[in-house]
Amino acid sequence: MRVEARKVNVSPTETSSTRREIEVEIPADEVSRETESLIQKYQKLARLPGFRRGHVPASIIRQRFAEDLKSDIVEALVPRYFRKEADKQGLIPVSQPRVTDLQLQENQPLRFKASFEVMPEVKVEGYKELRAEKPEVVVTDEEVEQSLNNLREQHATFTSVEDRTLAEGDYAQVSLDGQPKDGEGKPVHMDEILVEIGGKNTMPEFTEHLRGASAGDQRTFDVTYPQDSSDQRLAGKTFAYTVKVQSIKQKSLPQLNDQFATELGEFKNLEEVRQRIREGMEAERKHAAEHEAKDKLVAELVNRSGFEVPEALVERQIDVRLERGLRALAAQGMKAEDIKKMELNRLRVGQREQALQEAKASLLLDRIGEEEKIEVSDEEINREIEALAKQSKQLPEAIRARLTRDGALDRIRNRIRNEKTLDFLYRQSA
Repeated sequence: MRVEARKVNVSPTETSSTRREIEVEIPADEVSRETESLIQKYQKLARLPGFRRGHVPASIIRQRFAEDLKSDIVEALVPRYFRKEADKQGLIPVSQPRVTDLQLQENQPLRFKASFEVMPEVKVEGYKELRAEKPEVVVTDEEVEQSLNNLREQHATFTSVEDRTLAEGDYAQVSLDGQPKDGEGKPVHMDEILVEIGGKNTMPEFTEHLRGASAGDQRTFDVTYPQDSSDQRLAGKTFAYTVKVQSIKQKSLPQLNDQFATELGEFKNLEEVRQRIREGMEAERKHAAEHEAKDKLVAELVNRSGFEVPEALVERQIDVRLERGLRALAAQGMKAEDIKKMELNRLRVGQREQALQEAKASLLLDRIGEEEKIEVSDEEINREIEALAKQSKQLPEAIRARLTRDGALDRIRNRIRNEKTLDFLYRQSA
């Protein structure tokens, strides 16, 4: 709770549809009781010269610890009476109150004002008339064959070739060291990697300088990478490489037959593999199309709504988005010290608009879920906990205890209900 012992002017945002201000008065006798209780605690703990512990007179406590007593009285009574007054007026705060005009004098009531945000009035009309696009999912024979060939490439074998030099289509097994020529960037070192001579993904300089080399040869040359290189460490830079050829290898692909099918798993023949590939691609495309259609439904819902979203909910959604993004960066190998150097305030500004849309969508789905009486069962919560436990390699009991302690179970329940509500909208939009 933020306490400001000063008077402030109420700005238009503080009198908006989501902001309320209440005045609270705590009776003088309640303030006195709390003061006496605190003085007794201070007497038990205070150590002052000339007094035995536990025998410091109340008058001395009042004098020596006046400011501390005031702070403790405020911390003890203001939150309690704020909640009581908010409940009395039927208000449900969604943000911490900002306390102003705090008045605390001896033998007088404690008075203060508290401004805070509340849930907006969310109206959901016409949502059953929403229509989603459901495009036909098609997988061609050519796409299936391409995927089958990719599987074949994954099961390729490489055999060493003796007594000749590297030629087009060969693979050079090499170790290499690369140094950035402009001094910027980190050196590159790799052992036992395969370089396809003339390959479509091979930098032309590697093909040019390694073609005709023998096992044991060492070559030195420069490579300039394009600005749009997929590896940002290399994009637009020139590296000086020293490459040693360890061996020459030829790639052998398995034949596309029923034997290859049995080696892939529980398949009787190649046609079963093709069928499984087709079904997988169809399911993936159906899922992607459904996801896109749901996004459009939510966007339409948001566009139709005109209510104001409490700033506290937007900030929480920004937190969620940032946490998700930073976890992804860490999973991709970004170091903790580099993450700490990121300008979080600038990132927060960049996330704001999307967070606002997501917060509004969540409120709308929550309201529709209430209208349609969509519930989340304990079994669904248990499945979510078991999935988290499996992902983090922890016991479900430990995950449940942590989520309960952090107050995250309700957030999970709300998320699942919103997902079920969106599924409802998608099905009824057919």
